[in-house]
Amino acid sequence: MPNLVHAPTVMPSTTRRRIDLTTLFLLTFPPLAWAGNAIVGRLAAGTIPPITLNFVRWVLAGLLLAPYAWRGVVTHRAALRQHAGVLCAMGALSIASYNAFQYLALTTSTPINVTLIGASTPLFLLIIGALFFGERVKGWHVAGALLCLVGVSFVLVRGELGRLAQLDFVAGDLFMLAATVTWSAYTWLLRKQRPDLPLPVLLFAQIVVGAIVSLPFTAWELATLDHALHWNPKVAGILLYVATIPSLMAYFIWDRAIARAGAQLPVFFITLTPLFAALLSTLLLGDWPRWYHAAGLVFIAAGIVLAQRR
Repeated sequence: MPNLVHAPTVMPSTTRRRIDLTTLFLLTFPPLAWAGNAIVGRLAAGTIPPITLNFVRWVLAGLLLAPYAWRGVVTHRAALRQHAGVLCAMGALSIASYNAFQYLALTTSTPINVTLIGASTPLFLLIIGALFFGERVKGWHVAGALLCLVGVSFVLVRGELGRLAQLDFVAGDLFMLAATVTWSAYTWLLRKQRPDLPLPVLLFAQIVVGAIVSLPFTAWELATLDHALHWNPKVAGILLYVATIPSLMAYFIWDRAIARAGAQLPVFFITLTPLFAALLSTLLLGDWPRWYHAAGLVFIAAGIVLAQRR
């Protein structure tokens, strides 16, 4: 990465534009890929069981990553053994739990709802950090979390406040809430106890753990299906997409984005995910956004901005 701090004061406009566009691409591509993952997960509903989709996705991703990660795995095998406990927790929370919950959510909820609820992660980061990691909670953090909560509640009740009293939520929305909680816990582990391993090795180890944890649940799901699982070009296309674009490519590009832009700015780009999901839902699924989606997004985005205030 170029050292922009010590770059010349005056640079050609083409150089500035190249650097800006590169960073913009790195920050924008992962939210677009994750929005596409929600759309594809919705398309897979009724075609590929959700837990099976998650299991096959990460097995394929692991096979694709193995040639690039294996040498590092051998080199860092002592560190992998030393950090086996935290790696198992990270793999179970991220690869196995978060992604399976997300695909379960998409069987009954919409991509717009799922991505909006996922955008409320700062709220759960605040709660889990305070309860389990001894993080101090400041006034603007609480205010930001409350705004996120209002936004998520608006989406959950579809803009009908009467549903709060009835607790009449779509099951998929609750699955996505569970996914957001597990991802928040994983994020804190990654922040506080990340093993000192190269990114390919770290991701490969998590994939192996997640696949092992998911295997018995996948077997149970396939054993209880009331219909046969048919393999066809649509199924192959779905699996190829989810194993490459939102898994490996988005993960590595996001890591580069944080390296270039720092830890704060990328958080705001995450709020593009529901916007991309709304656009893709309209174009591909004919699922038009509603007014409560816009209202929820405004509250969630405002909460993130406030919670990230230094």
